[in-house]
Amino acid sequence: MQFEAVFVTLFAVASAVALAARWLKVPYTVALVVAGLVLGTVRAIEPPHLTKELLYALFLPGLVFEAAFHLDFQKFWQNKLAIHSLAVPGVAAAIGLTAILLHPVANALHFVDGFSFQHALVFAALIAATDPIAVVALFKSLGAPKRLAVLVEGESLLNDGTAVVFFTLILAMVSGGSSSLVGAAIDFVRVVGLGTAVGVVIGYGASKLTQRVDDPMIEITLTTIAAYGSFILAEHFHLSGVIATVAAGMLCGNYGARTGMSPSTRIAVESFWEYIAFALNSIVFLLIGFEVRLSGLLASWKPILVAYLAVTVGRAALIYLATLLLRRTRETLPWSWAAVLTWGGLRGGLSMVLALALPRDFPHRELLVTMTFGVVILSILSQGLSMGPLLRRLGLVGLRAERRDYEHERGILRTKTAALSALDQLV
Repeated sequence: MQFEAVFVTLFAVASAVALAARWLKVPYTVALVVAGLVLGTVRAIEPPHLTKELLYALFLPGLVFEAAFHLDFQKFWQNKLAIHSLAVPGVAAAIGLTAILLHPVANALHFVDGFSFQHALVFAALIAATDPIAVVALFKSLGAPKRLAVLVEGESLLNDGTAVVFFTLILAMVSGGSSSLVGAAIDFVRVVGLGTAVGVVIGYGASKLTQRVDDPMIEITLTTIAAYGSFILAEHFHLSGVIATVAAGMLCGNYGARTGMSPSTRIAVESFWEYIAFALNSIVFLLIGFEVRLSGLLASWKPILVAYLAVTVGRAALIYLATLLLRRTRETLPWSWAAVLTWGGLRGGLSMVLALALPRDFPHRELLVTMTFGVVILSILSQGLSMGPLLRRLGLVGLRAERRDYEHERGILRTKTAALSALDQLV
């Protein structure tokens, strides 16, 4: 099938899945993964493979920028201690805990011969990145506390960047490229710090340019350049492209949009990025399903289940420890939120791509890839489908008024009001 036909087919499938998910009242992204699994099993079409080049060139910059653009910096800053503690030292601690839990069990059950702590550490690093798309969508539809959504989304935005950096450094250490812990720490600060600087410079430049023009098409183009330009430039200099895009997105959404965009332009820009996020998420979650072969996962159910339990227990220990420590600060969290933050740590396409990016001659590569794919699918299906009941059980589901306020925060009511005002003027 030609590329054009595959492209149209993927969007047709995504549209059908969206309608079915709405009718069945299940998370859209979960339904997409299931559809991808089914179509991949019957080999109905041959879509492009989810490679690192494709993820970095198309999906990741757009998805990260859209989330950062809509994230309220004031609310982010009010929760800076919780978000940064989970996304930086928290990721490092989760990687260590996962490896500590996985290594002895893997050897006791004899998955493969010679599965060392270093191999467990590589797996823990590549599975560390979380994907909150399905969870945040549920928060929005059910009216969960807005601060909880900020914590989940804010952690994930920083988590993606730091997880990639940790994975790169750990892989280099395990492969013999670097053996100094101090050197790795310096590299981490350099990659993240300078990546942030790149994003700030490009985001600030795009924001200043939006102040000089009043054309929605041009301003949409400027935000697109900021999203993909910051990512590409940072990656070119071996810095964190994700962190750069987060910085650029938050600047454009909080400074550029408020100081340089007219109300109608801001509506156009926000609508553009909301659609881009919908389109990219639709394709990437379908491709996740296509990449997986169910027969291979079922044959390796034991290592997948052990890896999933290690990842989940490691995250739970981290979240509850962070919640305990934060109770001594102004950013204290309810214990019920700790359960949601733990169960909301779904894994996604980034972990799968990092696993596929392992060198072909890396020891136990096939096992690591299988465990990663299995943990991603298991987390999306089990946690994605059970998050709604968990929120209801914990009493975190809001009333209709709260859902309306949540939508207002995302700009939906503002868009409707502006449209109605324009219609009134025409009449």
